[in-house]
Amino acid sequence: MKTKRNNRKPPPPPRRGLVLVVVLVVVALLSLVAYTFAGLMSTHYGAAKQGGRQLQTRMLVESGIEAVRLYLMQTEAGRTDVGGHFNNVDYFQAIPVLIHQDVAQCANFTVLAPNLDDEGNLSGVRYGLEDESARLNINALVVADQIQENAGRDLLMRLPGMTEDVADAILDWIDEDDEARDYGAESSYYQGLRPPYTPKNGPLDTVEELLLVRGVTPQLLFGTDTNRNGMVDPHETSGAAQPGMATGTMGAAQAYSGLAGSMDRGWSGYLTLYSAEKNLTSEGLPRIDLNQDDLQTLYESLATALNDDWARFIILYRQNGPYDGDESGVDITSVGDLDLTKEGGNKFTQVLDLIGAQVQIAAGEGEDATVITPVFPDTVAEMALYMPVLMDAVAVNASPTIPGRISINHAPRAILEGIPGMDETMVGEILNQRSFESTSEADAALRQHETWLLTSGIVTLDQMKQLVPFICADGDVFRAQIVGYYEDGGAASRVEVVFDAAGAVPRVVSLRDISHLGRGYPLDMLGVQLINSY
Repeated sequence: MKTKRNNRKPPPPPRRGLVLVVVLVVVALLSLVAYTFAGLMSTHYGAAKQGGRQLQTRMLVESGIEAVRLYLMQTEAGRTDVGGHFNNVDYFQAIPVLIHQDVAQCANFTVLAPNLDDEGNLSGVRYGLEDESARLNINALVVADQIQENAGRDLLMRLPGMTEDVADAILDWIDEDDEARDYGAESSYYQGLRPPYTPKNGPLDTVEELLLVRGVTPQLLFGTDTNRNGMVDPHETSGAAQPGMATGTMGAAQAYSGLAGSMDRGWSGYLTLYSAEKNLTSEGLPRIDLNQDDLQTLYESLATALNDDWARFIILYRQNGPYDGDESGVDITSVGDLDLTKEGGNKFTQVLDLIGAQVQIAAGEGEDATVITPVFPDTVAEMALYMPVLMDAVAVNASPTIPGRISINHAPRAILEGIPGMDETMVGEILNQRSFESTSEADAALRQHETWLLTSGIVTLDQMKQLVPFICADGDVFRAQIVGYYEDGGAASRVEVVFDAAGAVPRVVSLRDISHLGRGYPLDMLGVQLINSY
């Protein structure tokens, strides 16, 4: 009997190390997951911390905005006492908000504006505010045309690189009609583009809208200073005159070449939408409206603010108008009582109508007409004495603000030369005699009104009358960049703000976050807190 053979293979010996390998693999995977998770959490923590610091820098900017508003709420004398707004290191540079022994925890804000020479070229930065009235108000160009033919074009044509076709195209864009000027463009041109669009035919809301105007390119509008820090940085100098030219007119492209520093900021550095000035006295009170209908109130206000002789003469002017004859006159003190019930049908076009004016009082029954000699003589020496008082106290309208006039104390040569009635000799004298940075309250008072051109002998009375609708001494709307930053060079925020201080309370009328363009300024220029400077 045969025995059956068992063909089953013996079981393999147990693998005693397999469990250990599996455990090690699992541990390694878990460690990798933990490491990745820890790294992710660390990244999220760093991002959250940086986000918090970035948010904090924006709050630093808000602190700077409120500090500027507080400064602008002061009287002119108060602003002068704290150093003024032109270049005030103590008030506007490295103002500490977060103070700490560790530099990484210190945070400040700094208020900056471009420092310009008389030609409008960039020459570094300063710590303070930029007067918007030093710029050309685009939306006021149509009004300038109404005052004097082609005044708007003349103002634009003085901008560096400007050509007649671009100037007329800009004016056609903002005027109300659809009739193209000599070199301009209206709907018929823009409707032929792809895609087609229509011109604004009204006031602009932003300067950037000019990019829609025929011939205006980004390079012409914004210039070389692409990060808008008021300096031409090394990375901005290569090929500066090339970008944006292809879409513009050939004339504008050719005009751009050879302009050196005058186009570093482009046309946007010469233009604004916000310029205005207060129609208030130096004490912040409404000026007396010479054209008001109630002559009784007018007389009482003038007699209180000025003197009785001036008040009486102004009332007689309103009632009788100016006298241009050759008859000899008598002094105002020789005139009897006023008849304040008589209407004042003669209106002033400007305060300067009073200078050198005579008045003839109509003859009564059995009386001769009486000529009153000038109460406001037109000699330079006498005007220098009474003109500041007169210009401060009175106006020819009751509007609380006057928009769009150009500051002769701050505007660059290119803007001044475009003002109707202004010639190169006048511009040269203005540049020689004015001072951007007043050293005293007396110096500031000397040029407080645009009529300092007259009292300094730069212009004649007739020339001054032509200039007055277009010029002012200083405006009350200001522009600045405010940078909030940590002193370790990390997070920073930067905004460009326009403050309107022409009203009762200073307010922000434009705020543009330009943090995406970088901090813009090196830390040593922004400044550090004194606690870390030793």
